[in-house]
Amino acid sequence: MGLLKVGRPLKWEDGKPHMKYIRLHGVLQFLNTWRAVRHIENDELKWGDEVETAILKVDESSKSVKVHLVGSEIMERLQALEGEHEHLRDGVVWHQEYGAWMLESTPRNPYGRNVTDLFAVERNMRLRRRRLLAALSDDEIAPYMVNFPLLGVGRFAEPWEAPRGPVANSECIPDNVINPHPRFGTLSRNIRTRRGANVDIRLPLFRDTHTPEYSKGSALEPVVKMDAMAYGMGCCCLQVTFQARDLQESRYMYDQLAVLAPIMLAFSAAAPVFKGRLVDTDVRWSVIAESCDDRRPAERGEAVDLDEARDSTMVGDGIKRVYKSRYDSISRYLYTCNPTNANPCCPIAQGAIRSRHAVEKYNDVECAVDEEARDLLLASGLDDVMANHIAHLFARDPLVIFEGAVEEVDDEKSTEHFESIQSTNWQTVRWKPPPPVPEGSTRAIGWRVEFRSMEIQPTDFENAAFSVFIVLLTRAILAFDLALYVPLSLVDENMRRAHLRDACQSQKFWFRKNLAPLSAKEEVKEEAAESSQMENCAFSSGDAVEELTMDEIFNGKEGNFPGLIPLVRAYLESIDLAADDVSRLEKYLGFISDRAAGRLVTPATFIRRFVTGHPLYQNDSVVSEAIVYDLATAIDEIGRGVRHEESLLGSFEVSPVGREDPYETPLRSRRLSGAERDELLRRYTHRESFRTQEKRVETAISSAQVAVSG
Repeated sequence: MGLLKVGRPLKWEDGKPHMKYIRLHGVLQFLNTWRAVRHIENDELKWGDEVETAILKVDESSKSVKVHLVGSEIMERLQALEGEHEHLRDGVVWHQEYGAWMLESTPRNPYGRNVTDLFAVERNMRLRRRRLLAALSDDEIAPYMVNFPLLGVGRFAEPWEAPRGPVANSECIPDNVINPHPRFGTLSRNIRTRRGANVDIRLPLFRDTHTPEYSKGSALEPVVKMDAMAYGMGCCCLQVTFQARDLQESRYMYDQLAVLAPIMLAFSAAAPVFKGRLVDTDVRWSVIAESCDDRRPAERGEAVDLDEARDSTMVGDGIKRVYKSRYDSISRYLYTCNPTNANPCCPIAQGAIRSRHAVEKYNDVECAVDEEARDLLLASGLDDVMANHIAHLFARDPLVIFEGAVEEVDDEKSTEHFESIQSTNWQTVRWKPPPPVPEGSTRAIGWRVEFRSMEIQPTDFENAAFSVFIVLLTRAILAFDLALYVPLSLVDENMRRAHLRDACQSQKFWFRKNLAPLSAKEEVKEEAAESSQMENCAFSSGDAVEELTMDEIFNGKEGNFPGLIPLVRAYLESIDLAADDVSRLEKYLGFISDRAAGRLVTPATFIRRFVTGHPLYQNDSVVSEAIVYDLATAIDEIGRGVRHEESLLGSFEVSPVGREDPYETPLRSRRLSGAERDELLRRYTHRESFRTQEKRVETAISSAQVAVSG
């Protein structure tokens, strides 16, 4: 989760005098990086995934389940074991997360450009689960759930402390549930301090036949209220990061993935229960957005006395309008064509984008920028699109400032101040420039894009399917010169719809009608029709958008829209993939196709049905601890492959994952004891020829025993 460093964070008031310096030097650090690496090109595809999970403590006798605040201890043990087994081919990197009960894992080495890397994803995810399971106690489980449904209900954590601590100041959330690393507590404290109040999270309550709040006749719709960062940042997700070929490709893929973000959010929906209540939404995103919203009242557009609210230490004096939370969808596309006389065509999407202003008309939402940062970036030679992107990031104040790490930071060698802003802009997609190269080292990391909207799924199979699909889709977009652009106002509308209950099947989403470049005949016709407007550079022909179901987006709409899965299949055919490799990938594509078509349900729908069908459920939207115990253990069993849930997985089987030695299993040659040997042979001698031989041996032994006794 962002920039983690050792040190003592400054208190909010002590850090305020340094904010302007950090904002300015964050921009300067970016410019130094830009100048050093902007011409990097021809990088190979490298990519990886991030999986987040929770550690729960269960008691079968009392049917109790709590978040177990042992994430740091377990992470340290796992890191030590990884260090002892660095010689093994496959490895894992374990990371801290916001919640003291949470862990994040990534593959030790990035995946590459080869098809074989796609098949390593699920294997590595299973390895991570196995190693985590081996580190757990008998009374601990690690189900892959987006959020703990009882967070904020009773004594939901072990060990327990009283709420209203100095960090979160929450009615129900104690401070000890926050990871002990100083960054996390400082984020919590400073977000609410800058805001001037606790965060205010409200989710619509699900209406069931006996939900008491709906029987009171209130004019206001009942909501589930939450007041702490832990409700949002305690959610688990699946993220995928790609290294692009060069700067332009990274900017282009950023835009395409931004369009896909709300689609994949709804498609992966897995969070219908918060604070012990069924809610009328299915995903986590708005909860995190509200939990990280540090905007002051004036910045949120509320009527206040601006003179009283003004604070010159803050960006925009703390009163300039900021339209979204720090954790939200993007507000500007990043790609620009930049044609030259020598190369009048765009280096990417040459058929789909015909002029350097083509993307601008899709930027139709308000976007806060820091004007001083923008002016400096433009004066330093950045194009206006990139300058606006960085200036938009810097319309925020730094939230964590470490003592002795302000003016002491070398702008030529470090991007610490840039990252302090960049890493606390948590948008659906994150564009990541190459980090500085240590002296004497060679560059190993290029321009990257992080896809952040997907929710964690119960099984490694599902998480691998989504990760592999996103990788293949990016390859298809680049190979076929596709453009997914729609107005950002419609991307935001798609984000709104993605939150709705059963959005995967009940909602339609805005999508571009024509993804591919024009045919030669169409282009001639289009040029004749648009020659007078080329300077305004619209996209080539099918600029239109339409509302599509999830089935139509993924599987296609007859005579109109090809579908993302057929495009991926066409890409696989274009690279002459071996038949057995196609068959292995079809397992993932088939699963995604089935979910899109409604033949399989989202985890959110499974969880909702599990709760409402539970014998202890009272049709009152209340999810009791006994229900959550059964739900958590069920999802744990599904993830470990010891329970098959047909509504989620259909015919796709998940092989069991156990706690056996997850590091090394040597091919031993020790002699087995007689009893152990006999039992194993008895269990595995099912072949007729072996049984026949065994019978002969038994007969011979019996005859010999008779002869001896005689």
